[in-house]
Amino acid sequence: MTAPTVLVVGASRGIGLELVRQYAESGARVIGTHRAPADGQRLRALGAEAVALDVLDEAAPALLQQRLAGGRLDLAILNAGLYGPRTGGLQAPSAADFGAVMRTNVLAPMRLIPVLAPALRPGGVLAVLSSRMGSMSQMQSAAGWLYRASKAALNAVLKAASLELGAQGVVCLALHPGGWVRTDMGGAGAETDVADSVAGLRRVLAAADASANGRFYSHDGTEISW
Repeated sequence: MTAPTVLVVGASRGIGLELVRQYAESGARVIGTHRAPADGQRLRALGAEAVALDVLDEAAPALLQQRLAGGRLDLAILNAGLYGPRTGGLQAPSAADFGAVMRTNVLAPMRLIPVLAPALRPGGVLAVLSSRMGSMSQMQSAAGWLYRASKAALNAVLKAASLELGAQGVVCLALHPGGWVRTDMGGAGAETDVADSVAGLRRVLAAADASANGRFYSHDGTEISW
């Protein structure tokens, strides 16, 4: 049986790096994108193919398309993300913060998904790392409202992609990694271990079929309402 091919966009650290580690250990062919040369070395040490890619670069879609070069993917995970200012209420973001968060969390996926779509095999999976904070129906706090807005927008991007790609046999999912995860973003005191989070995400992805297309899941397999 041919090993599956997995692409992780934003694999330098945290959840992305752990996704690479676990998929590579399982025998998959893993492609991970990174920015700094040292991060590329870390990915190669895990057995992954490292691709230098800044998702905010205007040339990123063309560079990724060139790197894939007609190859087929079984799974593509868009993980690159930015939290932005740690606000507790309705503090207005600066234009710079708004641009950085929205360009990373929303614009980059909107520019990369059209490139990834032709590379995904029928039955393949496209996943975005979202957050429960992006759920409109479950929102109970204004904390981190710029991040919330960006993840709600990312969820809309994923849902729209599912309407187009589902007809081609590609399953599109939004994923919540499970509370705060112990990464650079979540901090050392976060409640969820990154290895446990990723192990759960992998189970959700492995079980995904056509019935899961266009839906939003936590790492423990529970569905989250939009």
